[in-house]
Amino acid sequence: MDRLTALPAAPAAAEHGEGPTWDAGRGELLWVDITAGIVRRSSVAADGVVDDVAEHRVGGTVGAVVPAAAGGWLLAAGPGFTHLTEDGRARVLLELRGEGGDADAGGTRMNDAACDRAGRFYAGTMAFDERPGAGALYRLDVDGTVTTVLDGLTVSNGIDWSPDDRTVYLADSGEATVRAHPYDLETGAFGEGRVLLDLTGDDGPADGLTVDDEGCVWVALWGGGQVRRYSPDGDLLTVVDVGTDNTSSCAFAGPGRDLLVVSTSRHGLPAEARAAQPDAGRLFVVRPGVTGPPAYAYRGPVDGLRQR
Repeated sequence: MDRLTALPAAPAAAEHGEGPTWDAGRGELLWVDITAGIVRRSSVAADGVVDDVAEHRVGGTVGAVVPAAAGGWLLAAGPGFTHLTEDGRARVLLELRGEGGDADAGGTRMNDAACDRAGRFYAGTMAFDERPGAGALYRLDVDGTVTTVLDGLTVSNGIDWSPDDRTVYLADSGEATVRAHPYDLETGAFGEGRVLLDLTGDDGPADGLTVDDEGCVWVALWGGGQVRRYSPDGDLLTVVDVGTDNTSSCAFAGPGRDLLVVSTSRHGLPAEARAAQPDAGRLFVVRPGVTGPPAYAYRGPVDGLRQR
């Protein structure tokens, strides 16, 4: 087993950093501060230095951001989907039935999300109180329709696909699992899943994840201060140590997509831990010697979305 250490990058800390993804069209790293409702854009230099480019405050919560082929960016935000324009204007496109409400009323919010190669956008939800069964996974198709793919989840989290598009991996942080589902790229359908990883009682549950060009799965462990690389059979291959507890997600970024970027969070850390972990909430980076596939854009409309 290999062991690597990720180093903190330049951008200022987020409160609840999440969801890094590489916007190849603009040559920018996208990521979010969930609880602050902020989309952040950063540059990535050839030497791995990461610097802030811009940030856009969209209000409420924002779980994930991807490029939109129609222009700007698509967000999994609040209880549904929002479009962010190039000049920073945020417009709600659709609020999902059965989602929303505030934390005190047992409400839910959008969480992690990603696009498949066909340009569909898959976005998950969770309850603010993380109660079991309150989460779901939705698919926004390129014709603008939204379909429920999975329900009864707890914290729908990281999602990504194998290089041949035949397997989709989905983390449920509430269940501390990563499941592998057969995937049909033509229709976007999930097959019956199997548990690839069960991290119950481990250093932390699975949070965000990404897949490299060799088909291995990189998983951030919330509360564990690590990102781990697993084979498609679930064998542990690499551990990346991160200098703060709440590692939230990871993605391959940069022109060569050879830089592993790890998002972290200060959310939920007591005052003593915040003082002891001054880099909590910042991005961390490491070059692990492998590359990742491109992150895909949403290819559908940003008007007239409808839920089945």
